[in-house]
Amino acid sequence: MTTVTTIEQLEEIYGPVNPNSLTKEIDYISDHYRAFIEASPFVVLSTVAPEGLDSSPRGDPAGFVEVESRNTVLIPDRNGNNRIDSLRNIVRDPRVSLLFLIPGVGETLRINGHAEIDTDPVLLARFEMQGKLPRSVLRVTAERVYFQCQKALARSKLWDPSIQIDRKSLPTAGQILKALKPDFDGDRYDADYPERMKRTIY
Repeated sequence: MTTVTTIEQLEEIYGPVNPNSLTKEIDYISDHYRAFIEASPFVVLSTVAPEGLDSSPRGDPAGFVEVESRNTVLIPDRNGNNRIDSLRNIVRDPRVSLLFLIPGVGETLRINGHAEIDTDPVLLARFEMQGKLPRSVLRVTAERVYFQCQKALARSKLWDPSIQIDRKSLPTAGQILKALKPDFDGDRYDADYPERMKRTIY
């Protein structure tokens, strides 16, 4: 058997925990961790529900995630495709995880906690962009906060411009949709996308 099925097997394979990895985990947003949040233009929101898991990207200019207190952050929910998978999950199970990335920085920041969805007009107005308000704001209460070391981003060379891929080397959104729905006009979808993006980004 090569499948690991117990915690004891895991610990035998990986050995003792690095003490620093435990020291860096706290239950509040410190000033240092706040600096990471305020510098980040991108966060991955992970949620859970009876049907399974979901991870969704969120992005805006750096500082779009507002640190409301030492225990909470606010994330505007911008215009999207209205699947609202993450929000459906949060309504039924408030557990969430956030992963913040900062361009050019190797460390990432993680927050695990629970979320609620707020539609207070005064709160929405704080996150206005290009004359448009978010549909809602997520208030995430932090229960565990810690930074992740640089190894993953260093191995992937994520911020190295020399390994960037030409977007044309991959299927377009229109091609993907047409493969799933043969009567779909993928070429028209791709041609219209730049203008559609301008109209609907906020």
